Amino acid sequence: MKFSIITVVYNNEDSVEEAIKSVLSQTYDNIEFIVVDGLSKDGTLQIINKYRIKINKFISEKDRSNYDAYNKGLKLATGDIIGFLNSDDLFENDNIISSIAEKFKNNPNIDMVYGNIKYVNKDYPNIVVRKWKSLKYYDKFFENGNVPPHPGLFIKSYVYKESGNFDLNFNLVADHDFMFRVFKIKQYRSLFVDKYYVKMRLGGRTNQSWKNIYLQNIEILNVWKKYNLKAPIYLMPIRIIKRLIQYI
Repeated sequence: MKFSIITVVYNNEDSVEEAIKSVLSQTYDNIEFIVVDGLSKDGTLQIINKYRIKINKFISEKDRSNYDAYNKGLKLATGDIIGFLNSDDLFENDNIISSIAEKFKNNPNIDMVYGNIKYVNKDYPNIVVRKWKSLKYYDKFFENGNVPPHPGLFIKSYVYKESGNFDLNFNLVADHDFMFRVFKIKQYRSLFVDKYYVKMRLGGRTNQSWKNIYLQNIEILNVWKKYNLKAPIYLMPIRIIKRLIQYI
């Protein structure tokens, strides 16, 4: 199986090199590495150029958002399995892709594999601040305030072809919308692995302010409306509780 790993970046000279090294150090030997840059103005491009010979596909052009960059990466991807590693993130270890490939090999009927992620200190990624531990998917998964962590999700490429890419009408939760679509609406078959796949630095847009957290929740309600479904009244309170539990 060929894996396409997509890294999107914009003005992130502080940590993009670690993300690149994390992909290149994977022991699995059939990885197509795609980097999509949003026309960075800092030292990001100089860092990328150090590894350009080992990056299979690279573009640098202005984009509308991270999700727009995701879609550009998907257009370039030719792998059987597609995953994303953002420029602030790291794989938990060098054998992550090998272990995921084994899961797909041993479970040929599944469409998606997902695991857990760790939120880590921005400057000291070995310091874990929060753990996002997911669950096996079930009928009321989203109703009960759950969502798979997108960085820990790896999907067969035909899922994107059949169900569509990231909806750019969502500014903060296009990844949530995509997962809602493929898990709940399209009901693709998934396998949850209770292991940590990715370390994610704190500081993403969604969590940068209370305003963004509020706007994120409004957009999540709009995801339900998009598919003509009504979100349960307890959805937002239970989401808040489950997020707080992740710090314990």
